[in-house]
Amino acid sequence: MTTQGTLLKSELRARLPENLPRRLGVAVSGGGDSVALLSLLKHIAQEEQVELFVATVNHNLRPEAVAEADWVAQLAQGLGLPHETLHWQGWDQTGNLQDRARQARYQLLSDWARDKQIGAIALGHTADDQAETMLMRLARAAGVTGLSGMPAMRNYQGIMLLRPMLGVTRQQLRDYLAKIGADWIEDPSNHDRRFDRIKARDALTGLSEIGISAHSLSRVAENLAQAREALEQITQDSARQVLSVDGGDICVDRAQFSTLPAEIRRRLLTGCVRWIAGRGYPPRQAATDRALLAIDQGEAATIGGCLLIPKADKMWICRELNAVESAPGAPGQIWDGRWILSGPAIPDAQVHPLGAAGLKAVPDWRALGKPRAALLASPSVWSGEVLVSAPMVGFSNGWLAELTPEEPEFHSSVLSH
Repeated sequence: MTTQGTLLKSELRARLPENLPRRLGVAVSGGGDSVALLSLLKHIAQEEQVELFVATVNHNLRPEAVAEADWVAQLAQGLGLPHETLHWQGWDQTGNLQDRARQARYQLLSDWARDKQIGAIALGHTADDQAETMLMRLARAAGVTGLSGMPAMRNYQGIMLLRPMLGVTRQQLRDYLAKIGADWIEDPSNHDRRFDRIKARDALTGLSEIGISAHSLSRVAENLAQAREALEQITQDSARQVLSVDGGDICVDRAQFSTLPAEIRRRLLTGCVRWIAGRGYPPRQAATDRALLAIDQGEAATIGGCLLIPKADKMWICRELNAVESAPGAPGQIWDGRWILSGPAIPDAQVHPLGAAGLKAVPDWRALGKPRAALLASPSVWSGEVLVSAPMVGFSNGWLAELTPEEPEFHSSVLSH
């Protein structure tokens, strides 16, 4: 291995977990970053007796993608590594393409890892990617969490996502590949200025004149990540004092909540919304500010697929019925991203939100002490038009409603929101 390769390998190893899983996945697109990652990890895996598995995600957005995935398959084969191409067919021409593709990519990779009993997946994000992320988030006036960039390690649905190259630039990796005579694929979308990331990449080039570089911004992100960790710990401690969990809902003590610093209140609210409605991107600042004002004034509000419902000196945060009304499911399967309902075998049983019709069939729901609106989106089992079970309102009828094993305990979840 070249001297440069040895230095890069040491940089990567320092950012990986001390004990690597015995089976490690690597996401490889064929671009220079991921090809270099694969090459360097191959050396580390050989030294530490780790099995490597390679996956390529074909988003089916460009005709060249099939040939690129085949190229990676051949590269992996030449290295003696198993490879699989994962296909996304979900683009419906709506929403933010890059965001939708990124979410689909993580979902496909995590599903692949679980199927192969792979404990972690290494991703090829570099210091340049981190710097570009910071610039885009600066444009949205992001706070400490946003500006701390992409974490070096992240738990995604039970699979660890690892980014060991956040301290390395693209140019360093390409210099390394050129030195060892390796090829890679240049993605034409990397020059498409329709995308904000490409605009940020171009802007970063201009900032070099005043000493701002991918390395310096990546270091700033690391500094802010340390500040974020401290804030997360304070947020968790505060959550235990002012928030309580009731089923899948959160009850806020408004008086105690109002005494907390503004940043901690914001983090707590964001953590509640993401725990209840899903762990995508947090609500935008304007929506968060409106919801915080509603809590302060004891008024109803909506945010990120959740309802804020005042009752006496409390504020309930629960799932919004409109967000799940058209989402039927099957018993034993995950419903609304976090619930699993199990019980006696009923051939035509379906999982739906309880709704107003279901609540009428449970006359004792008031004894629960929860607002009516907080119960409407709770999971229930139906056979046609007949309510079979509503475990969250005391009508279990032999059924259980449980959070999925991947759903973290709420007070722990605020550490990683």
